[in-house]
Amino acid sequence: MKTILNLIWLVFSGFWLFLGYLLAGVLLCVTIIGIPFGVAAFRIGVYALWPFGYTTVERRDAGAPSFVVNVLWLILAGWWLALGHILTGLALCVTIIGIPLGVANFKLIPVSLFPLGREIVRTDQAFTDRW
Repeated sequence: MKTILNLIWLVFSGFWLFLGYLLAGVLLCVTIIGIPFGVAAFRIGVYALWPFGYTTVERRDAGAPSFVVNVLWLILAGWWLALGHILTGLALCVTIIGIPLGVANFKLIPVSLFPLGREIVRTDQAFTDRW
């Protein structure tokens, strides 16, 4: 089921969201200071390309610096990417088949707003390896 949802996702929103994250990552990597932001954009872009079967968990070792950097990310790229998730999520929720895809888009909004200090893991590893 995950593969079928991922293939439908890839066609209707995943590829376009991936391109958005790729563009944000390239623009952010222009400066040396922006490279960590660009790497985060590339990492989330791959997650947005094939999201079913994966989830995000908070890293325990991420502290105040990740909060400060997340605020900068929010200003530079986060709200644009979150807006893309909102628009594609609403468009996908128009049909009954697209509702799970729209919900998945809405679940990607928090990670698009605050990506640093989060780790992308397989769904079955989300709670087993973390404790």
